[in-house]
Amino acid sequence: MTILIKILQLILSLSILVIIHEFGHFLMAKLFKTRVEKFFLFFDPWFALFKFKKGETEYGMGWLPLGGYVKISGMIDESLDKEAMKLPPQPYEFRSKKSWQRLLIMTGGVVFNFILAILIYVAVLFTWGKTYLPTSSVKYGIVTDSTGYSIGLRNGDKVLSLDNQPVEEFYGIMQDILLNNRKSIQVERGSEKLNIPIPAGYVPDLLKGRGLIDVRTPFSPMIVTFPKMESNAKKAGVIEGDEIIGIDTLKFAYYDEFQQYVRENRNKTIVLHIMRKGMDQMTDIPVLSDSTGYIGVLPVRTTDMFFEMKTIKYGFFQSIPAGINRGFEEISNYLKQFKLIFSKHTKAYESLGGFITIGSIFPSEWNWQRFWDLTAFLSIILAVMNILPIPALDGGHVMFLLFEVITGRKPSDKFLEYAQITGMVILFALLIFANGNDIVRLIRR
Repeated sequence: MTILIKILQLILSLSILVIIHEFGHFLMAKLFKTRVEKFFLFFDPWFALFKFKKGETEYGMGWLPLGGYVKISGMIDESLDKEAMKLPPQPYEFRSKKSWQRLLIMTGGVVFNFILAILIYVAVLFTWGKTYLPTSSVKYGIVTDSTGYSIGLRNGDKVLSLDNQPVEEFYGIMQDILLNNRKSIQVERGSEKLNIPIPAGYVPDLLKGRGLIDVRTPFSPMIVTFPKMESNAKKAGVIEGDEIIGIDTLKFAYYDEFQQYVRENRNKTIVLHIMRKGMDQMTDIPVLSDSTGYIGVLPVRTTDMFFEMKTIKYGFFQSIPAGINRGFEEISNYLKQFKLIFSKHTKAYESLGGFITIGSIFPSEWNWQRFWDLTAFLSIILAVMNILPIPALDGGHVMFLLFEVITGRKPSDKFLEYAQITGMVILFALLIFANGNDIVRLIRR
C-alpha cells in the first residue's frame, strides 16, 4: 500500500506538471495564431489510451508516462515529421512566424512551470504557514557518524553557525554546507566553543549519505514499532507498543547510545528489558543483533515530542511576497545543486536518480502539504532541465533561435533534424544512466 501511495502521488504530480508545461507552449502558439495539431499527456507510441479532436487540435492521453507534448505545425520536434516539412510553409506554421514569436512559444512551458511553482508556494504558505525546527531549539545537540567524527564533530555538539553565520533552520544546515561551500562549523561542546574546519572531501561524503548531521533525541520513551523489513525483535516476541527500558544491565540517556550498543554487539544475543501495556512488571526478551548490528525496532516519535518547533502563519497578502521569495530561493538552490553534478570533486553525478528516486521522496501516507511542496520543487526541476541547451529540449530550440536572432541566419531544416536526433540520443542516454543508478542502488541494499 505504501508503494502504491507513492506511485499515485508521483503520477498525479507529473501529470499536473506536464499539463501546465505543455499548456504554456499551447497558449503561446495560439497567441501567435500558430496551429497546434496535438496536445497529449504522456507519450503515445503506437496507440493512445484515449483521444478526441476539438477544432484543429487532437487532445489525448498516451500510455508511456515519460512526459507529454504538443505537436506544433511546421516545427521539427520529436515526431520528426519530414514529409510536412517538405511542403511550402503556411502562414499558420511555426516556421512562418517571426523569430521572437517562436522564441516565446518555445519558452512558454518553462515560464509556466516557474509561475506554477511560485503560485503553489504562495498557496502552501497561506494554507499551512511554515513550520521548522530552529537550530537554537536543538537542546541535546547533534548525532553524526564516523565520517562526521573524522572531521571533528561529536555526538552532543550544538551547532552555532557555519562560517560564523547563524543558521536559523536546523534542517537547513546540510543544504547550506552543500550549496554554499562552507569552510567551517562552529559548535558548542560542554563549556567550550570550537571551530571545526570542513575539509574538501566532506561534500562528496555528504552526497553519498555519510557524515550527516541529525538531532540527538533522548532514549526514553522508547515505544516500539517495526520497519517493513524482517525484524529479529519481532521474531523473539517483542510486540508493537512495547516500551524498551534498557538492554542487558544498561540504561541509556540518548537514543544514539542505544543504537551504538546494538551495533557494537553485532552477531550477539542481547536482552531487552520490556514494559508491556497491561503488565505491572518488566519482561526480559533475548534478541539477536544481526551481522549489521540491527535488531529490527524503530521508536515511535516525532521531532515535536522533544523540541519546540516554530510556526509562521501568513495572511493572504503576506503569503504572496513570501511565496515569490521562496520560489526564487528554491530556484537559486536548485541551480547550485545542478552545478554540483558537473564537479569532478563532488562526483554528484553518482547520486543522480530516475523515477525510483523521484517517487521515493513522496511520503508513504498522503499529505497534501508535502505533496504540493514536492510538486512545486519538481516544477522548478522540470523548468531548469527543459531550458538546458540540448537539442530535443526547449533549451535546444531556444539556442538555435537565439543564434538566428543574433546572426540573422536560420539553421537549415536538415541541420535541425540531425540536431533533434542527436538530442534525443543524449536524453535517452541520460534517462538510462539515471534509472540505472536507481537499479544499482536497489541491488546494493
